[in-house]
Amino acid sequence: MPPPVLLGAVFCVLLAGFARSGYSGDRCSWRGSGLSQEPGSVGQLRLDCAEGSVEWLYPAGALRLTLGRPDAGLQPGVACLRAARHFAGAQVFAERAGGALELLLAEGPDPAGGRCVRWGPGEHRALFLQAALQRDISRRVAAFRFELREGPRSELLPQAHGLGVDGRCRPCNDTELLLAACTSDFVIQGTIQGISHDPELQESVIQVVAARVLRHMLPMPGAGGTAQVSIRTPLHCGVRPGPGTFLFMGWSRFGEAWLGCAPRDQEFHRAYEVARTAHLLPCEVVLD
Repeated sequence: MPPPVLLGAVFCVLLAGFARSGYSGDRCSWRGSGLSQEPGSVGQLRLDCAEGSVEWLYPAGALRLTLGRPDAGLQPGVACLRAARHFAGAQVFAERAGGALELLLAEGPDPAGGRCVRWGPGEHRALFLQAALQRDISRRVAAFRFELREGPRSELLPQAHGLGVDGRCRPCNDTELLLAACTSDFVIQGTIQGISHDPELQESVIQVVAARVLRHMLPMPGAGGTAQVSIRTPLHCGVRPGPGTFLFMGWSRFGEAWLGCAPRDQEFHRAYEVARTAHLLPCEVVLD
């Protein structure tokens, strides 16, 4: 029998080969099968890109996925995951300090827009994928997309732990309004043209006609010279149309706009003037 050290080396080589076998050419995505995995083993994966996908066919055993470049852990980062519509056969956890695991994705209805996790400087950005215990693994695929943001700005993302400012359906307070105006992916003055609801995706879609775009990282098709954008929010928040002009602020997630804060113009002006008088503005925002 080979000595224990040799067995460990062979095991590591098997895991490395398993991980490499599913890489796409840009090292952003992985696709593999649990049928090729050694029973009881933990496959080791690394994806270096800021966005990509994982598709685990017939999940068995477990996988440990490290996100980002090897030197990226020196900065804070936020990773957002969005499960495929028929995600099944596994659970996805975020590894936390001290070896604790935080559940992000599981079988069943997924939170609208996905789930996000924040890692601080020096923390390992790792996900742990564990196959569900079941006799029949046929037709089960655990697939999801991910986006990773790095650097100091990621610590300012008010949506890092869910949708909305803190994952709950409530109006933003004054401090959150001003922070959102400084850090959001889009800041748009506009009116609500209409709202539609999608019970299957558990999402509501707000159709906004933009009067002024202060910042955006979104495709904004024009209709008769007027910019329009669709902004999503969880269905259970019960968003309703209202008259007047709003300041829509939020984040781009998987190519879609998700709402963070949406104060009326006069509400934002009031909060802005109070903070300016007290010399507490986090940044300057010029509104008409």
